[in-house]
Amino acid sequence: MSEAFASTRWTADDVACIDRASASHAPLIQRQPRVIDTLDLWDYWPAQRTDGNPAQIAGGTLFIALSAPILPDPDARHAVARMRLLHRVGADWHDLGPVLPDGLSPGSREWSGSAILSSDGGTITLYYTVAGHRDETETTFVQRLFQTHATLSAATDAVILSPWTTPTECVAPDDVHYTSDMTGGGAIGSIKAFRDPAYFRDPADGTEYLLFAGSLAQSASAWNGAVGIARRTANGDWHLLPPLIDADDLNNELERPHVILRDGLYYLFWSTQTKVFATPGPAGPTGLYGMVADTLFGPWRPLNGSGLVFGNPPAAPYQAYSWLVLPDLCVQSFVDLVGLTEPPIDVAQARAHFGGTPAPELQIMLDGERAWLA
Repeated sequence: MSEAFASTRWTADDVACIDRASASHAPLIQRQPRVIDTLDLWDYWPAQRTDGNPAQIAGGTLFIALSAPILPDPDARHAVARMRLLHRVGADWHDLGPVLPDGLSPGSREWSGSAILSSDGGTITLYYTVAGHRDETETTFVQRLFQTHATLSAATDAVILSPWTTPTECVAPDDVHYTSDMTGGGAIGSIKAFRDPAYFRDPADGTEYLLFAGSLAQSASAWNGAVGIARRTANGDWHLLPPLIDADDLNNELERPHVILRDGLYYLFWSTQTKVFATPGPAGPTGLYGMVADTLFGPWRPLNGSGLVFGNPPAAPYQAYSWLVLPDLCVQSFVDLVGLTEPPIDVAQARAHFGGTPAPELQIMLDGERAWLA
């Protein structure tokens, strides 16, 4: 693969093609029962095989979700997030406790990633975001990509991941393609990104990659989101590459990017929110977006001409977030703010409407450059 490929830009002209009256949107979500009564859960992902399909483990599927105690302000969950291990068998969820033991991770909290089962079924490798620094006295938004692995012991009545190896950093921002400056902080629409590592093994040649949400280093805009990528080298290290997608001067956060291969085409998906589009300018709904290409390194073409696959419904524009498309085109997400047509007026209203649990799964259809809800 040549490193001379050109990043594909997602542009305001693309987003301006969205017709909100006719755009596909998800069905309304009714309030869902909590998987764990005492915790908020969000941004969850299954343990996957190297081909991207969820791994069948002990009669079900292992999931990792971000978790936090049910705080008065649901937005405060990001400052205390820990990964939680869950086992879903049929429709039943089983709580298996924290993924990593206390004190193992080098940050102040843990954010999204991906988990891959080895070909022999004996090991799970976890790629995840380390946010902040351990023992920091003030919450920071430094984000680093780490990996660790553990032995999987699975039986019908128990699933155990232990011991975890000491987490090691995968790749770091180079300040050439991706900025290491996270001083944008946590205000709405301002947080910068180096997070959400998603594993992808290219069937074309077996090369392994990590995709991630990044922020462009060489940008004069406050809206400088990108889909980054790193390639695993022969010695097992990860080599940083230029972005696959950049949204310079359009959008600040292209979150949880991931790729699937379908009918010989590469489909790249990400989630974003209305509030992180540049102003003034066209803004899409909070929803699932994507592009399609003939090879992993593009050029990429926006799905449906705009990039929008589907959005939250106009009657509930905040109801779900953090969509993950699996190879069978099942789409998973979490319940965010249900039943609100406008942003919450205060913390109490946000808490009353926050779901904090997995959302009903959806199914999409793909046909070349077209994508729609089944």
